Amino acid sequence: RRGESLQHVILKVYDMLGKEIKTLVNEQKSAGKYQFLFNGENLVSGVYYYQLSTGKYVETKKFVLTK
Repeated sequence: RRGESLQHVILKVYDMLGKEIKTLVNEQKSAGKYQFLFNGENLVSGVYYYQLSTGKYVETKKFVLTK
């Protein structure tokens, strides 16, 4: 896509204590909607957080992993 602006996108998963569990994305992306798979097979059930950052934008949300 010619002329599109790319942003460096980082998507990470953390545990309740703030320890980084996994980096799902760390690359240049153009604006749009994306889906990423997260395999929590080796994790225990509980509350985790994901953080999405692109340039000056940072958003952190929690999710519950149940098995």
